[in-house]
Amino acid sequence: MKSVLALLQFCTSLPLGRPVEFEHFARRSYLYPIAGYVIGGIAAGITYWIAPPVVGAAVALAIVLVLSGCNHFDGLLDFGDGLMAHGSREKRIAAMTDRTTGAGAVAAGVVVTLIAFAGLQSAAPLWAAILTAEVSAKVAMSYLTTLGVPFREGIHSYLHGFARPWFLVPATLLALPLFLLPVPRASIVLALALTAAIAALMMLLARHLFGGVNGDVVGATNEITRAGVILLLALL
Repeated sequence: MKSVLALLQFCTSLPLGRPVEFEHFARRSYLYPIAGYVIGGIAAGITYWIAPPVVGAAVALAIVLVLSGCNHFDGLLDFGDGLMAHGSREKRIAAMTDRTTGAGAVAAGVVVTLIAFAGLQSAAPLWAAILTAEVSAKVAMSYLTTLGVPFREGIHSYLHGFARPWFLVPATLLALPLFLLPVPRASIVLALALTAAIAALMMLLARHLFGGVNGDVVGATNEITRAGVILLLALL
């Protein structure tokens, strides 16, 4: 329970009492999908009662961003700056890790949010789509934490140091309850396949651009995976 509490204190803005030692979660980063069930479950429970899809999509995205403290969204913005920077690897890393917000950050935030917002309006049922997407996003974070070789010290390198290859198995198994949702099983299979594909592409891109993975890349992967899975469910 301490591991789950430490996870939720790290991934959410929920008032959960006194801080628990972060190492409890660091040693079990395969638990990431549980945070997806909590965040996505709250968003799903609220949007279930909202009939207009436009309003429901806006509320669902607002809830997941607020509940996550926008930490992963901040990673997306930083990643966008690094992605759009010109020049050497060092310049890209500097652009990603500085405190300013550039055009790349704005573009990344707008594009990913628009895709998620538009997709949610067409994905039915909306509440199941946001839950599926949020759990999938956390599965992708677990994959990157396990396999993404860090290029600098930080939270990601700390978590990666405890991760083991077998973490991929329980992280994936924790997504299996998604098959109980009123969504075609083929859609869930494709969503999980897309999750793995996005995680792999983000690791390859990060290795090419920055020489490895950091917390910003992992956070960006969360946001991109959520939007990608929502878009997939809307198109199926």
